[in-house]
Amino acid sequence: MKRTIIDASQLELTEKVVSIKRVTKVVKGGRNFRFTALVVVGDGNGHVGAGLGKAAEIPEAIRKGKEDAMKKLISVKLDENHSITHDISGKHTGASVLLKRAPEGTGVIAGGPARNVCELAGIQNIRTKSLGSNNKQNVVLATLNALSQLKSPEEVAKLRGLSVEEVVG
Repeated sequence: MKRTIIDASQLELTEKVVSIKRVTKVVKGGRNFRFTALVVVGDGNGHVGAGLGKAAEIPEAIRKGKEDAMKKLISVKLDENHSITHDISGKHTGASVLLKRAPEGTGVIAGGPARNVCELAGIQNIRTKSLGSNNKQNVVLATLNALSQLKSPEEVAKLRGLSVEEVVG
């Protein structure tokens, strides 16, 4: 998965907390509680990232997750009706996600974790199907994997040595 580094300081990023889990460690004196937060950030204009934060308090875990997500921003290729340029599937461990482009007016048809990623990326028309594991963290990372593999028609035309009209059809 190739990543281009994006300067997050110049983007107006919004964040969504996908999940907060309480993790318990049993020690001699009792139980230690810690929290993990899965956070997705995006600018609604083709940039999105996800991160995991762990801390003793929830707000601190969310802050760390947001910082981690800002370090892992990817750029997403969108077409003229705010959909993806072509159908694609992404995989991360046991989770697979199928992303299908959709015409204007379809809306975001997606489950919770994949919906958060698509909305923050600025995608307005898409159909998705989550296959395999439904672990929220893996579904988010599988969706990001699929979005990072997207290519614009210009890139495909350049790779094949054709014009954009010949690629698009």
